[in-house]
Amino acid sequence: MTHSEDPFLRVQASFERQGLMRAWGARVHHVAQGECTIELPYSAKVTQQQGAFHGGAIGAVADIAAGYAALTQAPAGMEVVTVEYKINFLSACQGGVLRAVGRVVKPGRRVMVTSAEVFHLADDGKQTLCALLQQTIMPVAKTY
Repeated sequence: MTHSEDPFLRVQASFERQGLMRAWGARVHHVAQGECTIELPYSAKVTQQQGAFHGGAIGAVADIAAGYAALTQAPAGMEVVTVEYKINFLSACQGGVLRAVGRVVKPGRRVMVTSAEVFHLADDGKQTLCALLQQTIMPVAKTY
């Protein structure tokens, strides 16, 4: 089975080239056809001035989870890029882990629509929905 056939291997191979996610300590948690979950642990690298997860970090992990969900349905030999996204921040969260769950809403050859829910998993086990994202993705030829 090649990377283009196995969704997890395809996503993991691409994820390993993401310098930002490596620097922040993020990891691929789950991959299936049309789905991807990324986890981002709390650290000083991803906070804003009040100690909560920074909106930019929340947006990045949501963008990546939804984008990789799209990658699982893109043709072999293709990558995906974000055309646009809209995000709603629902609650500020501190500590624990962010879990971004990306899903393909509508696959397509030229554009794909995806969404992501970002949950905060607190150290005490409490789970809170902290952001929602809707995104447009475009498949593009690999350049590497």
